[in-house]
Amino acid sequence: MAEKLYENRELSWLKFNERVLEEAEDERTPFCERLSFMSIFQTNLDEFFMVRVGSLHDSMLLANNPKENKTKMTAEEQLEAIRERVKELNRRKDNVYQYLMGRLEEEQQIHFVNFAKLAEKQAIYLQRYFESEIMPLLSPITVSKKQPFPFIKNNEICAVAVLVPKNSKAKNPKGRIGIVPCNNGMFRRMIQIPDVKGYYMLAEELILHFLPSVFQGYNVVSKSLIRVTRNADIDADKVYDEELNYRDHMAEVIKQRRKLTPIRMEYTRDLDKQVLTQMKNFLKIDKDMIFKIKSPLDMSFLFDIQDILRHKSELFFERRIPQKSPMLDETRPLLPQIIEEDKLLSYPYESIRPFLNMLTEAAGDPDVVSIKMTLYRLAKHSKVVEALVEAAENGKQVDVLVELKARFDEENNIGWSRMLESAGCHVIYGLDGLKVHSKLCLITRKTDKGVQYITQIGTGNYNEKTARLYTDVCLMTADEKIGAEAARVFQALSLGEVVKDTEHLLVAPKCLQNKVIDKIEREIQIAKDGGEGYLAFKLNSLTDKKIIDKLIEASEAGVKVEMVIRGINCLLTGIPGKTDHIRVISIVGRYLEHSRIYVFGKGAREEMYISSADFMTRNTVRRVEVAAPIYDSALKDRLRAMIRTELVDNVKARLQMPDGSYAYIEHTEPAIDSQEQLYREAYEAVGAVLPRYADEQQPEEEPEKEPEAPKPKKVRKMKSDDEVVKEDSKAKDDKAKDSKVKESKAKDSKAKDSKGKK
Repeated sequence: MAEKLYENRELSWLKFNERVLEEAEDERTPFCERLSFMSIFQTNLDEFFMVRVGSLHDSMLLANNPKENKTKMTAEEQLEAIRERVKELNRRKDNVYQYLMGRLEEEQQIHFVNFAKLAEKQAIYLQRYFESEIMPLLSPITVSKKQPFPFIKNNEICAVAVLVPKNSKAKNPKGRIGIVPCNNGMFRRMIQIPDVKGYYMLAEELILHFLPSVFQGYNVVSKSLIRVTRNADIDADKVYDEELNYRDHMAEVIKQRRKLTPIRMEYTRDLDKQVLTQMKNFLKIDKDMIFKIKSPLDMSFLFDIQDILRHKSELFFERRIPQKSPMLDETRPLLPQIIEEDKLLSYPYESIRPFLNMLTEAAGDPDVVSIKMTLYRLAKHSKVVEALVEAAENGKQVDVLVELKARFDEENNIGWSRMLESAGCHVIYGLDGLKVHSKLCLITRKTDKGVQYITQIGTGNYNEKTARLYTDVCLMTADEKIGAEAARVFQALSLGEVVKDTEHLLVAPKCLQNKVIDKIEREIQIAKDGGEGYLAFKLNSLTDKKIIDKLIEASEAGVKVEMVIRGINCLLTGIPGKTDHIRVISIVGRYLEHSRIYVFGKGAREEMYISSADFMTRNTVRRVEVAAPIYDSALKDRLRAMIRTELVDNVKARLQMPDGSYAYIEHTEPAIDSQEQLYREAYEAVGAVLPRYADEQQPEEEPEKEPEAPKPKKVRKMKSDDEVVKEDSKAKDDKAKDSKVKESKAKDSKAKDSKGKK
């Protein structure tokens, strides 16, 4: 009976990704944005297999066959449930893809074709293109006794063929497998077909078609595209090599990850069962983790389609620009304003620029003696790092904890750590067995009045790009008590320790989970005494069983609990007598809901915190996290209003039902899209209106005088920043060459003139 109060973590995550897929299905979502959600669904699922399924795969190998602590499912049972759910979601994804591609053809005249639909002239062009541009760059291999099965990179698309030698004299010659990697980065993925506007073919489909030309000594009996996903769940601390410094060790961990066990294979066309068995044996992969897919194995090309349609603004979300904060006057120094009163920024509705300006200002302030900061994920071209480097070069003491174990950002962070060290910053790399996930910055000033702290605590990463895409909040305060505790956190980190007691901040792993439970217990007691107990939380995920059980107890006592949980939620709500006082909604929309806000109680006893920590065991007891109290009444009012707006969302919010499913909220009232509403309020706070509501008299000048918000083309990873730099460098080189050619021609002309005059 008790177990029916819980949802399995992995199955709950798949329900979240289903909500992402719903955004691709939703007719209210602009067409090109639906393509984005298709790609996001796929990349989410890829990471889920790499991390979560990879972890379960490892757990299954353990002798004690451990059970998950809420639903008591074994790893094997979870994997079986995941397989069935993924099959359903894949079918749904394939259907959505086919529908969107049909719309793309009918309405936008963009077609993805195969050879059966091509005229002879186009077919000849593609054959010549393949032979000249692609064939020389391929690395085909046939599997035999002398040529073992090749290493297939993680999520790399390969063409696979069953081959029979043409000169074989056997009646039933045994086929062998031929493999060709298709995405080596040296040729375009989308190949435009000449003479017919809007017709394209994907490179892997072209390679697949011409496999007989690749394997000329064989007959191709059957062929397909495949993609292999590898386990990426590697514990860096367990494999720590004391002979290496920690940064070099993490570089080795990244190399190891690329070679980990395959856990999933996808393929697009029918292959002989015997061949599938061979592939399974070669890859040492579970046969139930082999999925047939009808849509492309990699959806990233959908962003190329967006680029083609960029001129059609009606196919995209309407433009939104992060606004200035009405709490700050950017014409004045920012540090004195923060000293006067606490400030709060809300991304993406408000710009991250004031925070960046605060760092830059601190770097040049003669009274600032030190800046301490924890860094988890950064932008590729980080202005935060620029400010820290400037501070170090100006003689400030700069202490930076760079978390090298930030999954999939390790390489990026290794590079930043080297740059910071070379600039004179003191860099540390975290604690043994604990990730440092907190978003904490402490600026220390020494004035005539003594030592003064300015503390920043955020819910999201110090990343200028994601600040335009994720909803987060950022507190900047000169509160002495908060600053003193933040200083204790940094002191502990520098000694390789954790804070064991706090009065103001909640600091995991020792002083967050227990304090949250104590505050929930207080509301339970108030409800039992006949008062009005109240709790509200905005989270990404809820999995911590101790907190979940305390929330169930709170509901049983009559405490009203309201939660906005974007992703995983392991608590089933609305169950009579148990969780019927708990309401959970999930908002999945244009921006990724990312802020964490805790509210305990109402009225005079209300306590409010913002935090980097979700209510997940990994956050509450296995990471260093910080939650900061909001003491300023105006900031409390603002956060309370923000949560209230989200709780009444009836456009992008889904309500969790007692069976764990999620359903759009039916409404008769006016439609409220909380993200759009919060943006509207940000515009109105600076005397502007959203473009949708603007009339012809609205000034053309944008109220936020900063670079234009990045378009999806720049946000998506279609080109790495290194590629962009290379292209810029090439453009400069080409320009320099042109200049030299012109200069040379001019000299030749002068020489000729000179000869003529002589």
